[in-house]
Amino acid sequence: MERIAATELALDPRLLDEEVVRRVRAGETALYEVLMRRHNRAVYRAVRAILRDEAEVEDVMQQAYLRAYSRLDQFRGEARFSTWMISIALNEARGRLRRRATEATLDDGTEGDATAPGFSETLPSDPEQQASALELASITERAVDRLPSDLRTVFMLRTIEGLDTADAAEALGVSEDVVKTRLHRARAHLRAALADAVEQSAPVAFPFPARRCNRVVAAVLAAIEATRH
Repeated sequence: MERIAATELALDPRLLDEEVVRRVRAGETALYEVLMRRHNRAVYRAVRAILRDEAEVEDVMQQAYLRAYSRLDQFRGEARFSTWMISIALNEARGRLRRRATEATLDDGTEGDATAPGFSETLPSDPEQQASALELASITERAVDRLPSDLRTVFMLRTIEGLDTADAAEALGVSEDVVKTRLHRARAHLRAALADAVEQSAPVAFPFPARRCNRVVAAVLAAIEATRH
């Protein structure tokens, strides 16, 4: 199957995930690409919420997809494929996190930190607006990265990826009330963090660059000169 065909099929709402899974099981393995293209963003965000390390994210995504492929016979359609896939991705990411912590402990004899340092799909056409949007996205990402892991994961799935409460709870293996509570706490943390960010950036807000200064000065001087004649 050509890549362009897979892209088109991934966007076709008439082809349900359950049908794709059935056909992959039946031997049309190339169709697995359709599932990956459909759910790459959600899987990325789930893994990224756990690891916070871009260097590892794609590797873990690949491992998650391979594990899901090997377990397709276990997918019963009781939950959405996206929810099932996210659950597998989260487990892979958590496994990587545990191994990272263990390796850090063995390396230096101390408790591993298991954290790493810390998009845009639709940007305005205006370059200045693009820069502002990217800066806001960067501030948001840094604030989300500072959230505790359980809050960060819920916020990523519910607010950034847009899963509903039931799907997020299913993927995480917790109750809907837990999801709601964690989301509320995550938003409270982020409001405080973003408020701090605004306070810190306030002194450099609303700049008046030299080119604008020059334009105003030139216009005023030109108007003054005109009145002298």
